[in-house]
Amino acid sequence: MDGQDVWGQLALEATQVYLSDGTAARSPFANTTIEKMPDKVLLEIFSYLSHREICKMARVCKKWRLIAYNTKLWKNVSLRPEISGLHVGSLESLLALISIRFGPSLRYIELPIELITHTVLHELANKCPNLTHMLLDFSTAMQLHDFSELNAFPTKLKYLCICLSEVIFMEGFMRKIYNFINGLETLHLIGTYEKVEEEEEEIYEVINVHKLKSATPNLRVINLYGINFVDDSHIDAFSSNCIQLECLAVNYCSKVTGSTMKTLIQRSRRLQCLLMNGTSLQSEYLMQVEWEKCNLQEFDITATDLSTECLTDLLTRIPGLRFFSAGQLNGFNDSVLKAWAEHGNPRNLIALDLDSSDNLSEEAIYKFISKYGGQLWGLGISGMPHITDSLCTSILPILKNLKILVMGTQERLGVNVLVDQLMDCVANNCPILERLELRWDPENLRFSDKSQKAIDTLRVKCLKLRSLVLSDGRYYEIVKANFERADRLTVVRTITNCRVSNYYLLSNYKDLIFN
Repeated sequence: MDGQDVWGQLALEATQVYLSDGTAARSPFANTTIEKMPDKVLLEIFSYLSHREICKMARVCKKWRLIAYNTKLWKNVSLRPEISGLHVGSLESLLALISIRFGPSLRYIELPIELITHTVLHELANKCPNLTHMLLDFSTAMQLHDFSELNAFPTKLKYLCICLSEVIFMEGFMRKIYNFINGLETLHLIGTYEKVEEEEEEIYEVINVHKLKSATPNLRVINLYGINFVDDSHIDAFSSNCIQLECLAVNYCSKVTGSTMKTLIQRSRRLQCLLMNGTSLQSEYLMQVEWEKCNLQEFDITATDLSTECLTDLLTRIPGLRFFSAGQLNGFNDSVLKAWAEHGNPRNLIALDLDSSDNLSEEAIYKFISKYGGQLWGLGISGMPHITDSLCTSILPILKNLKILVMGTQERLGVNVLVDQLMDCVANNCPILERLELRWDPENLRFSDKSQKAIDTLRVKCLKLRSLVLSDGRYYEIVKANFERADRLTVVRTITNCRVSNYYLLSNYKDLIFN
């Protein structure tokens, strides 16, 4: 039998099924090919592809082109190619897309500065009546388009994200849209925190927050991220007008000191989430707040330099924290943790991050986890060289409900971490774990030829695990290869590209996402 006959025989066998008496019968699916699939099935398959991939699929044949251009696949569109979005070559092309492909199906769109014009915004307002989420990226702008003729804007927006420029004043544009955005529930103003700035450079207030707050009385979620001009007066302005406010995030707004915190808590009775990572909070202001009367449940004061006295004061007075992030705080020591456990109310706590809290001892952490670890969903005990893997191993049997775990330090240690034993302990004690990060330097990880068994145990027992982050090195390659052989390709990642955080457990996490 030649090669062609062999392949013919194999193809025939592939289309046969066998009856109970051993006789062969032709499979009812023998002639089924992807071309014969119903359009609704193909549409469902295409829905899992990115828009870049969908555009490639449109070139295959006329049928696939029709499916690729189905408006149901174009509900959420990013036109920022630098962030995995589509590249649109001209305004004319975008206007055609809005009219022909997006239409009433469009719910979310991201626009870069070169595509933000009054013509585009008019077309979105007229052709996309169900548009509720919009991102406008002005961050690279050196000059704005002329918006003097702008007299229409999407009116059903619930979510608006504006990426600010360092030097371009936005008030001319904002004045044109104030009458259209009073239904907003979520507002993101994203600054340029990540850009390196010279200290002597002048800081411009490129958007008028005091006027903006009057136009947006229905805000539930406000995220002011890394804006160099935002200070306490802006927080005061929002709190005076936004009675629905549930979540306020001012991470990396370094001018925020907390001087209006007392007023904020008094006015915003619905405020449950307050994120103040990297701000300049002063202890004296926080100690004036009537914490006993607040409904605060989620609090992030990472890297804020608060005193031991202040930390003890607020943790023993806030009635029911469920999420607390207090990393990089020199004032957070054993006495604070002990006072919180004995005189506070950690009984509702589900997420705790103590990253780089060098003044906490292993003993204090162990005592606190022994008492409250069983209720935790997220725990971060990273960045502390004196916290050994033996502590991690000893507390893991308590952490049965854990979904997120971050351990280890990237500092080179004088002792080795027995990672096989640790992985095995995680696998046997945390069955619903979803995200795990081991930050130890690869030079400190010790593993044996039997490592595959421990990794197999983790993979098989922690079936909900969707992110496993490790420092790049030999052990990372072993773990990555193990998961890829099991067709779980996206689970294992490096610290360079991914970090794990308890933020996934925030009540308003989905509202706080931006890019």
